[in-house]
Amino acid sequence: MKYNRILLKLSGESLQGSQKYGLDPAVLQSYAEQIRRATETGVRIGIVIGGGNIFRGMTGAKRGFDRVKGDQMGMLATIINSLALQSALEDNGVKAKVLTSIRMEPVGEYFSKARALEYLEAGYVVIIGGGTSNPYFTTDSASALRGIEIEADVLLKGTRVDGVYTADPEKDPTAVKFDEITFDEVIDRRLKVMDQTAFTLCRENRLPIIVFDMDTEGNLEKLLAGERIGTLVKL
Repeated sequence: MKYNRILLKLSGESLQGSQKYGLDPAVLQSYAEQIRRATETGVRIGIVIGGGNIFRGMTGAKRGFDRVKGDQMGMLATIINSLALQSALEDNGVKAKVLTSIRMEPVGEYFSKARALEYLEAGYVVIIGGGTSNPYFTTDSASALRGIEIEADVLLKGTRVDGVYTADPEKDPTAVKFDEITFDEVIDRRLKVMDQTAFTLCRENRLPIIVFDMDTEGNLEKLLAGERIGTLVKL
């Protein structure tokens, strides 16, 4: 299937590469090159990035941070990552805009659906930072919400795992990968695709999800070309 508009969810942890913390320039460059090649196919791309390579609200809460303050620190971490990716994309000749869910001009423009669609139609990659701007919501929820708002055809969840399995493949060597699975089956089997809020948002708004390994160079391109990469979650 040819997608016209996608929402790409990237993991913050993946951006740290082999480092224990922060941003790995090699990973940023690899992502930027893959996204550049994807834009050359004509697909419009919205992106939401996590902030786990810098700060996680949940982890902060366990260490004595107030949960709301911790989540707000996590939101700022996603904006740092968004700016880093914008810089890497522009370095690769790709027009990119950062929109933020929290007002912080001149760092990024304040997000609105109309503005995002305007930039997408003008050929920009639109990176939406700041999560949903609300505590207690993950960047998975933000990617589901933004995917619905920008009327994406699919939500592509780029992770370090190459799809959805019957069990955690890192812990269970007998785990089997699904090529495709329904939302209901994911719920029945209690599989972890995204957090429950994000998953429900996608299901209720009929937004299919593809879970794939973004760290394998070329996967994004193959996926957009119609190859069976990762796992498709559909109604």
